[in-house]
Amino acid sequence: METPQQYEITGLGLSSNKYTVEQTGQDKNFRPEYEARNITGQTIFRCTYNTYEGETSFVDDDDNELLTIAPSGTLDIAGDYLLTDSQTGDDLVVLDNDFSFFQDTWRIHDAQDGSLVAKVTSGGGLITIARKFLPVGQFIGHNFEIADAAGNSIGTIESDFAIRDQYEIKLSDSSSVPIDPIVVATVVIDAIQGN
Repeated sequence: METPQQYEITGLGLSSNKYTVEQTGQDKNFRPEYEARNITGQTIFRCTYNTYEGETSFVDDDDNELLTIAPSGTLDIAGDYLLTDSQTGDDLVVLDNDFSFFQDTWRIHDAQDGSLVAKVTSGGGLITIARKFLPVGQFIGHNFEIADAAGNSIGTIESDFAIRDQYEIKLSDSSSVPIDPIVVATVVIDAIQGN
């Protein structure tokens, strides 16, 4: 049986139950930039998400690469995204998305055997539709439920109405899910849904 610790990213190793992921802006090529912070406000990683250019590198404050996310295909809208620990070269998890206009469901699988590790599901169909189709829909807050492999609700990812998305990740039980991939997945989810 897998343990959440085996999915820890070298140099990251998150252990708190609250994190913030924020889209901080865009680079000159209009790619979204993100920063994740712990409960004290300390930056734990940064990245510029390469939506249509393959691999995205996540770095620490000293620009040391911590991990990469790479889509399985060239059309980066719905598919599989492989998370690799940059320091060990180990493929840790795969994120996959069921593309739907009504509800987004993201699953985190073990990269080796494909077993389910956690699931992130959007809060409701009307909000998902509004975010996709209304002229200011991208500014509407979005809420997700985090569940462990057994389907037990163990936390939330929530954002409020804002020009740039800022998500608060809160885990009520971090013993049954890998924290590092969930915080990273928040970036991928926002970047994909925004595009």
